[in-house]
Amino acid sequence: MANILVTGGAGFLGSHLCERLLAQGNRVLCVDDLSTGRYENIKRLADNPQFSFIRQDIVDPLPGLDRVDQVYNLASAASPAKYQADPIKTLQTNTTGVWNLLALARGMGAVFFQASTSEVYGDPSVTPQRESYWGNVNPIGVRSCYDEGKRVAEAICMAYHRQYGLPVKIVRIFNTYGPRMAETDGRVVSNLITQALRGEELTIYGDGTQTRSFCYVDDLIDGFILMMGTEREFVGPVNLGNPDEYNLLELADKIRQLTGCRSSIRFLPLPEDDPKKRRPDITLAREKLRWEPKVSLSQGLLETIRYFAETIKRDRADRD
Repeated sequence: MANILVTGGAGFLGSHLCERLLAQGNRVLCVDDLSTGRYENIKRLADNPQFSFIRQDIVDPLPGLDRVDQVYNLASAASPAKYQADPIKTLQTNTTGVWNLLALARGMGAVFFQASTSEVYGDPSVTPQRESYWGNVNPIGVRSCYDEGKRVAEAICMAYHRQYGLPVKIVRIFNTYGPRMAETDGRVVSNLITQALRGEELTIYGDGTQTRSFCYVDDLIDGFILMMGTEREFVGPVNLGNPDEYNLLELADKIRQLTGCRSSIRFLPLPEDDPKKRRPDITLAREKLRWEPKVSLSQGLLETIRYFAETIKRDRADRD
């Protein structure tokens, strides 16, 4: 049994990770300022004596903690609408916040896990993207607060690893979906599913030919835990995502089919610096973690549709 700190633990990914770690018999301390995470995501865990929650921003140093063996850093807004709404806070979280957590991990002798992102590759000029690719990022664009923030976070992690010998694990997360996504986070899967369930027009930015690779949340959490379990010297970074590539029109058609929706598609202007292609090369994950996704897109979308259908039904009942 390990004592594990999960920052951003009330978020979409963080809540699934907390749940899995508790199921494995660990003690879990969840830290989240609830700026994008939701207490509802972890409410079911509150009665577990092995779980505790602190509401705090990681930009502020955490108060004195008991022994911590592992730190999973998932703190940061991840959807463009959220991180662009407060770009300075996004940068602070991914710089000052990461400094604070690395210092804590070093003081505790803990292994540090950094949830990075495929956004470090920017609008890639090569596909699929391998970890050796340095990316094509606009450092002054509207997305740079997140893209560059995560790139700096990786650099800080590597500096701590090289200078202090801190065991660090870096993963680069590609598009992930599943239950507990925020309905209003502005990402394509949640947008299209909620619009389809409400019988609204489906909105696609650009002409719909841009591609993404969609990984179901359970598969991603498997990858997190396998990465944390690698030998001390292995840092990564490691791509975690589904290598199956779909354009957004294909995704919209699949969601219409699974929901029975007959809504038309409305095309909106493509946001600035929005990547045209996004597909991971997961050779390293297969070799080092023995990991690859297991959940098909149709299976994962059905689970996500059920979640949003229940959420919308509950919201309507609360309003009535």
